[in-house]
Amino acid sequence: MKVLIVTYYWPPAGGPGVQRWLLFVKYLSEFGITPIVYVPENPQYPIVDTELTEVEPEVMVLKHPIREPYRWAALFSSKATQNMSRGIITESKRQGFFEKLLLWIRGNCFIPDARKQWVKPSVTFLSKFLDNNPVDVLITTGPPHSLHLIGRALKRKHGVKWIADFRDPWTGIGYHNKLKLTRYARRRHLQLEEVVFDEADLLLVTSPGTQREFSLKTKTPIGVITNGFDRQLAKDKLLDSKFSIVHVGSLLSGRNPLILWQVLNELMEEIKGFGENLSLDFYGVISEEIVSDLRRNNLEHNFKYHGYVSYKESVDVMDRAQVLLLIEIDRKETRSILPGKLYEYMASRRPILALGPEQSDIIAILEETQSGKFFTYTEKAQLKKQLVDWYFKYQEGNLTVSNEGLMKYHRKQLTKQLAQHIQSLV
Repeated sequence: MKVLIVTYYWPPAGGPGVQRWLLFVKYLSEFGITPIVYVPENPQYPIVDTELTEVEPEVMVLKHPIREPYRWAALFSSKATQNMSRGIITESKRQGFFEKLLLWIRGNCFIPDARKQWVKPSVTFLSKFLDNNPVDVLITTGPPHSLHLIGRALKRKHGVKWIADFRDPWTGIGYHNKLKLTRYARRRHLQLEEVVFDEADLLLVTSPGTQREFSLKTKTPIGVITNGFDRQLAKDKLLDSKFSIVHVGSLLSGRNPLILWQVLNELMEEIKGFGENLSLDFYGVISEEIVSDLRRNNLEHNFKYHGYVSYKESVDVMDRAQVLLLIEIDRKETRSILPGKLYEYMASRRPILALGPEQSDIIAILEETQSGKFFTYTEKAQLKKQLVDWYFKYQEGNLTVSNEGLMKYHRKQLTKQLAQHIQSLV
């Protein structure tokens, strides 16, 4: 059985976008499925990880050139362009003229996204390939959601079974309303989303919440395959000597946990030695607004910004942490978001401190696996009590979590679920 996988993110791309399908491809052959991968030949990835290797040489990887509009926009403002390509959108009141203009162009001239110009040449290229190399199932994964339009066109032309995989929602994603969309652009996004939902043979999503959201918009079957981890569970690692609270990945202004900074500030005043032992470590992109709020809460001597590190380095960082920090935006539409780092955190077997909206899907996984604690942005007293408890356990050398049933989130087990979905369509 053969599947053609259309994805934008592929090594040397770094960050979470590449992990899901790189690792599905790694294991699919063990379930009797041969993957063929189609990726851009000359992409402009916002994050590059040179240590992230491709899969085995026998996997066929097709490549075709792509025109990247961000490359041209960078000639006018490299910082604003780089931030936007990484998903960083400054709060409206702090946006400069050029960033506002870029957002308007991005939202209204590039529908559904900036990679839309890759759709037509990809359809032409892949149609010729499929004429001579038929496959059993076609899979597209977004974002960028323009790749699903490649899937729609190929299904219409070749009649191939089509799975549309959504690593994030489309119109329901948190930043969608920040794109300064006109009424026409908003309507066009919804129209394209509806076409993809209804014409795909199967939709795949990463959380139960997204499954519920999508089920209100389409009758197409929807499967849930979460993200996961692909390594041995951490064991007997040497931990940081300080009470380290570590965040790996982008921490943008919308994820600014003011309640946490306030609690830490209070604990420094209330508990002798807490400030000397506290270390806040950030790996990845962090917004200037968050840095300013850390300083306002007297944490300027406690936080360290390490910048982006490779996946291999990030695993080592997680395994050494006393506490791992997981932040989600406090909005209704983020309840269904299950960040990829959640599963890497769980594999580190260190306590996870999560903050997010009420009824978040994160809650069920943390409770199921006993991997950490979740708090809303209004539970200040509960958050403070938990941090005090963990801090004293850290001082005693006894800060641990039980971690139950983690192996169901290993990438090989998740690929088995994918194989079952593929086989059900043939």
